[in-house]
Amino acid sequence: MESPLHPSVAPALSFNGGFVDTLGFLALQGLFTAHVTGNFVTLGVSIVNGASGALSKLIALPVFVLVVGLTHLAAVAIHRRGLVPLRLLLVAHTLMLAAFAGLAIYWGPFADSDSTKALITGMTGVAAMAIQNAISRQHLKGAPPTTLMTGNVTQFAIDVFALWGERDPAQRATIRLRLKPVCITLLAFASGCISAALLYLVTGLWGLLLPLVIAIGVCLNTHRKDQLHA
Repeated sequence: MESPLHPSVAPALSFNGGFVDTLGFLALQGLFTAHVTGNFVTLGVSIVNGASGALSKLIALPVFVLVVGLTHLAAVAIHRRGLVPLRLLLVAHTLMLAAFAGLAIYWGPFADSDSTKALITGMTGVAAMAIQNAISRQHLKGAPPTTLMTGNVTQFAIDVFALWGERDPAQRATIRLRLKPVCITLLAFASGCISAALLYLVTGLWGLLLPLVIAIGVCLNTHRKDQLHA
């Protein structure tokens, strides 16, 4: 199931990962749609401060796990039929992003992130990013994770200091080769976060259309490359 397309796909997904996580956090009172384990922290804050949003943060992880599992099963079924899982999973991811953006724009803004409409919208966003996480984990092997940046920052720090201390030219070349995609991923994710914050200030929830356009572009690009390699 491994795909050779990650040099172009991974940075776009990283930008979207940062963008959707940031805008979702701003619009849904601290809900992380991609970095779902971070919801444990914000859940504690909600409980202590008596703020709304505790329910959405509590159910985000089970929803995430369920969708990742279903995505894996779907990929296995697609592969058994002789089809390309990556292309179809990217389409599913894009459709879920479209649903997230549509619901957020239609129902938002959300004064109470535990309201029924906010919960449906938020979990749709979580589902979209769960599919992206599954794609990144299983179908972009060799590329850095597109949503979980702690591991990428750790690898960046290790490689930078290794490069600084290494004198062997061959080893330095290997480290640089490993460091390049990590740097690109971190920059793309950070750019997505900053862009989401700025667009949210200007356009509100309409800003979710940007990652949707990018996801559509990724789907079209992947389809064209599949046709070329057919």
